Amino acid sequence: MKIAALQMVSGSDVPTNLQTAIGLLKQAAQAGAELVVLPEYFCLMGMHDSDKLASQEPYGAGPLQTFLSDAARSLGIWLVGGTIPISTHQPDRIFNTSLAYNPQGECVARYDKIHLFCFDSGTESYNEARVLQAGTLPVQFDLPSIDKHTWKIGLSVCYDLRFAELYRIHARAGADLMLVPSAFTHTTGQAHWEVLLRARAIENLSYVVASAQGGQHQNRRHTWGHSMAIDPWGRVLAVQEQGAGMVVAELQPNQLARCRQQLPALQHRVLP
Repeated sequence: MKIAALQMVSGSDVPTNLQTAIGLLKQAAQAGAELVVLPEYFCLMGMHDSDKLASQEPYGAGPLQTFLSDAARSLGIWLVGGTIPISTHQPDRIFNTSLAYNPQGECVARYDKIHLFCFDSGTESYNEARVLQAGTLPVQFDLPSIDKHTWKIGLSVCYDLRFAELYRIHARAGADLMLVPSAFTHTTGQAHWEVLLRARAIENLSYVVASAQGGQHQNRRHTWGHSMAIDPWGRVLAVQEQGAGMVVAELQPNQLARCRQQLPALQHRVLP
């Protein structure tokens, strides 16, 4: 299965971000990607955390969900829509939600980001809990590919990457591809991004594909980028360092099976 991870440098204007996104989605479809993944906050990197509240929409209806559904259907692709702000029952909180669509434009999975990023170095600080409500449930979905393999795909978002237990839950459910749409900061990404992604692939003998924000944003935030695809042996197949663009990789069921046969670590688990 050919997969494309899209990288963006989203700003504070939603229509402009959507225009950039559809351009990249068309490029990915033209490159033959069957599954395309947008980055976290592809639709909006606002000037303030609270800007997300103004763009929120109820699950199942809204312009952002219509955009994703229409893109999947018109391009004939499976699409994981990075994240968009979905309403909660609290006026000052939203979910940071990743939605998956099939080529008919139907939403087949919803994952609300479980782990909320918090970082304070004294000069740089973030606290997603100011406006986000944490999700509670791991989510996977099945993608019956044209390669005759049904890929079980585990969903995660950005800061989730630091919590190996989430990915182990995906592995236990049979996931052989894990997606990580992200907006890692330059500071934490430079230190930890690649090693964490490769660790999640190695320990779960799974493909890992991460689509990221990558560059200097209007709100002065600097994201690390380095969208990449990693195989079950931990090898980086492709990477986009900075700026808007895409990473395309061919995921091979035979390689997945071979790695798991040669090193049956998933069968050797002892602890729950």
